[in-house]
Parts: sequence; C-alpha cells; structure tokens
Amino acid sequence: MTALAVGEPAPGAAGVPDRCAPSAERRGDPRYATAAPVPRWLLVELPGPWGRDAVVESALDGEVATALLARARAVSSRVVLIRRPGRRPPGTARRWAVVDSRPGHERVGWGLWRHDRELLDVPLGEPVGEPDGPVYLVCAHGRHDPCCAIRGRPVAETLAQARPRQTWESSHVGGDRFAANLVALPHGLYYGHVTPATVTSLATAYEHGEVDPTWLRGRSAFTLPAQAAQHHARLALGETGVDALLPMRVARLDPVTWRVRLAAPGGGTLLVTVRASTGPPVRLTCSSRYAEPPRSWQLVALARER
Repeated sequence: MTALAVGEPAPGAAGVPDRCAPSAERRGDPRYATAAPVPRWLLVELPGPWGRDAVVESALDGEVATALLARARAVSSRVVLIRRPGRRPPGTARRWAVVDSRPGHERVGWGLWRHDRELLDVPLGEPVGEPDGPVYLVCAHGRHDPCCAIRGRPVAETLAQARPRQTWESSHVGGDRFAANLVALPHGLYYGHVTPATVTSLATAYEHGEVDPTWLRGRSAFTLPAQAAQHHARLALGETGVDALLPMRVARLDPVTWRVRLAAPGGGTLLVTVRASTGPPVRLTCSSRYAEPPRSWQLVALARER
C-alpha cells in the first residue's frame, strides 16, 4: 500500500479498505507501551445501548453523566460502562466498582445503585465498596469502533464461560486497532489482539501473578515511557512477575528520549533508556478519515545501576 501523508484522507469506506484491528496485525504494530494512562477507574453497570460517547450517550440522566465525568477527571479516574456478555436484562439494582490501579494501592470495591444520582455520592478517590477481584473488562463498544464488537464479544463470551462473575463487556478503553482488548483489574494490565483461544490463559496467568509480554500492551498506572522501559527490561531479563520491575523515576532527556529507573529483581535498580519514533501514517481506528503516524519505542540502553 502506498504510504500516506500525515492528515491525508485515507481511501475506502470510513478511512481505508480494511478495518483497523486486522490492518494493525498485518503491519505488525507494536502492542507494548500503548496502554491508556488510567490510575483509577469507576465501573458502572449499565446494559446498552451505548452511543459512541458511551457515558453521555446512554440511559444515564444527562446532567448526572456530565457531573460524573467531571468528578472522575478531578481525581484522575476513568468512567467505564460495563454489562454482562449476552446483554442480559438488568435487575432492579445494578453494580458499581471503584478501582485503584496504582502500585501498592491495587483494589476493587463494589457497591449497588438503583437511581442515577446515587452515582454522584460514590467517593471516587477512596478505597470504598466491598472488596472483590480480579475483574476482567473486554471492550465490546461497537458504536465506538466496529472492531471492538466484532472481536471483543466472542472473547468476552469465552472468558465468561470460565469466569462468569469476574467478566464484563465494557465501553471504550483505548486502542481500537488492538481489539480485542482485555483489561485485568485492579492492576490495569492491558492486553491487545486477544482471541478466544488466548483469553483464558491470560486470566489464569494474572491470577498467578504473571503477565504474558507477547500480548501485554502495558499497565495503565504507568506513563508510556515507563511502559516501554518495563517491556524491554522484561524481554531482556525474562521477568514476567506482575509487580516486577516497577518504575521508580522517569526523566526526559530530549523531546523523544527518556531514561527510566526500574526496581531490579533481587534489589538495586535498572536504568533503561528508550526513544520514541513514528511510523508511516496509517489509519488508527475504523472511523479515522485521516492518516496518523503510530508511535513505537526503541531500546537505547539497559544497565544495572551501581
């Protein structure tokens, strides 16, 4: 395919001839260091339909939805709508969950709500609700991107057969071209291009305190440079522990280069230098009308700090 200029209209329906997720797979777009930065979450059970902007284009009262989003932004929290796979009709009471994904604070707490305005009383920045976890979100938000529905729903249905209580379809979590997207909470681990054949093993690994770097997009509590540094360190050391190689400090050396200090296995620290670069402009979502350059991260240096 001929390369497109940045901002050039892409050919084909809604952008280019193929959908974004299979296009990204064929190109070999790097999955690592692409997790949306989300330190805290508010999950709200609300069976569909959801519009493209799910929270404000849903059955929630419009004023409540707007106020809820504002409250969430104030404490760096993301509001995500959830529903059970299969779109079972809701009961009288629905569930909410406040999730903290920050290292050392990982927690999921659940509560119940019946009336929209009750959601405005949920303390978003505190460890509230009945503790329970883990939780698995599979983005199936078809109004936001068709790939999320096409690829996400079969993945959610498969995982729900093994873990019916922990599995939810969710609204947009970021990274449509990596559908199906799985988020493992409370740690906020993003996995991309997940299939029905791989999803259960990813959940099992998480429950044993392990990650699979092949499909891991990153951890939402970390910045993108920290996610990139951790990914390269995992590959170099063969370290797959969920809590291993925690970022301790991130320093920007120039506009495209960062040095990240990670906690090293067995004590001490690692210094990892990564550099951002961009590839040829492509369509990043199914709804893209203009080409954009995807970003990737190269390893510059990795050394144990003395």
